[in-house]
Amino acid sequence: MTRTAMALAPDDSLDFFVDLHPPASDFRKDVLDGLAARPRVIPPKYFYDADGSALFDAITATPEYYVTRTELSILERIAPEIARRAGIGAVVIEPGSGSSVKITTLLRSLDEPAGYIGLDISKEHLIAACRDLSEAHPGLFVGAVCADFTAPVELSELDMPAGRRLVFFPGSTIGNFEPGDAVRVLKHLRQWLRTGDALLLGADRIKDPAILTAAYDDAEGVTAAFNLNLLKRIARELDSDIDPADFRHRAIWNAGKSRIEMHLEARRDVRFSVSGQDFSIAAGETIHTENSHKFSIESFSGLAEAAGLEVRDHWSDPSQHFTLYWLERGAEA
Repeated sequence: MTRTAMALAPDDSLDFFVDLHPPASDFRKDVLDGLAARPRVIPPKYFYDADGSALFDAITATPEYYVTRTELSILERIAPEIARRAGIGAVVIEPGSGSSVKITTLLRSLDEPAGYIGLDISKEHLIAACRDLSEAHPGLFVGAVCADFTAPVELSELDMPAGRRLVFFPGSTIGNFEPGDAVRVLKHLRQWLRTGDALLLGADRIKDPAILTAAYDDAEGVTAAFNLNLLKRIARELDSDIDPADFRHRAIWNAGKSRIEMHLEARRDVRFSVSGQDFSIAAGETIHTENSHKFSIESFSGLAEAAGLEVRDHWSDPSQHFTLYWLERGAEA
């Protein structure tokens, strides 16, 4: 990245906008390749069209889905400690530009934060989220970088405030990656940290499988609708006659891999086409759509250590359902 890559957002509402032109996802190719694979799999990033994003917001409000409200309660409780550790004039960097409630809670807890830098692969979502944040926090330096944070992103040339960096990675997003990929993502985030900087990361805990399964298969069927919406998107966008009614949502606790898996299971033998390519799926066969790995304190600490990060502190809710970690640079992994 060079300074010539910098530009103001279209309405000049941001202090800077940098477009690193991350490669666009190929929905058609990924779906065709995934349906032809064994086991069949479709990447979870395709959940989030407009309908899918609205359904995910609804999931976070279901009684069974504890993740969002639990993490937020921890963040609110430890606000004074976060402020003390971050110091005056911290600069928050958020890969993924997620929940406005969480980032607002964090910014409110800090002592005169100097800036916020959002990173996201979706340019439109990124600019909208950063504009909203800028409007909600007058005087806060706000920049945006359109980039894929799962690949290396160089931040050294960004013209941002010089305060202590606090990289904010909430929501247990790290659990969506296979362990090797999770280590690589953490290594990328580590490169943004200088001596004294920190990564504040949320990770879901291993717990009673009944609690975990219910969180991903709520009684109202919101998560089922979210999963099945992926098939509606395929039908709408990829010239497909796939019928979501031929499939059911399944959430499975895989104890051996410490993860919840989401699948779409064929109710009967089905045949359909996608973009002119024919597929057959037998009754009971599944399309694997998402993983959500869960951690113990020890297993997450090992993951962090493998990425060259050191857990300096951690905070959990009283039920030990979720943990926020304060991580700093450790020995190079």
